[in-house]
Amino acid sequence: MSCFKVYGTALLLAACATPALPAALVVGPHYAIDEPDMLAWIERRLAAQQASGALAAKVDAAVSRAKTTLENPAPVAGITRAKTSRTAYFDPTYTAPRTIASPAGTILIAAGMKINPLTTVSLSRPLIFFDARDRDQVAFAQRYLDSREGLARPVLVGGSYVDLMHRWRIPVYFDQQGALVKRLGIRHVPAIVAQDGLRLRIDEIAL
Repeated sequence: MSCFKVYGTALLLAACATPALPAALVVGPHYAIDEPDMLAWIERRLAAQQASGALAAKVDAAVSRAKTTLENPAPVAGITRAKTSRTAYFDPTYTAPRTIASPAGTILIAAGMKINPLTTVSLSRPLIFFDARDRDQVAFAQRYLDSREGLARPVLVGGSYVDLMHRWRIPVYFDQQGALVKRLGIRHVPAIVAQDGLRLRIDEIAL
């Protein structure tokens, strides 16, 4: 058998093995899209609310809620007014969990080294923690600040720090989510935190 006959036979076999294509492609009916354009719909709604004043009212309400939340943070949970005076101490010594080196490879802090930040940075002003919703605590804090000629930092665990800043004309802080009182172990207020050597002395004071 010549090479041409072999080649022709191979083509015939290949053609027989190939699935037959449909004689015609059937296309179904076309339908128009009934759904509205979402972007166009949103733009129309916004335009309508802006024209009616509803959009401005919603913006004002959102701004008012944000301002109220900012000026009146949620009080720290679990902190109550002191009924018994108590003194405790907090040691801020920190143990390094790993070695810290400079980019040049010089070891700055070795793993296991104990570091007390009070050896280099002092607590220059005492902190007084109190709840501004309690008039007695506010009065006590004011007397304490006056006795130190303002050289102390008021820290709230409840109430509006903005109101006190307007009244006292000094910075007033708020212990957001109780980060400081939890770290220092403060359970009752008013409480005064002051440096005592290389420790912090904490006095919870019953009024």
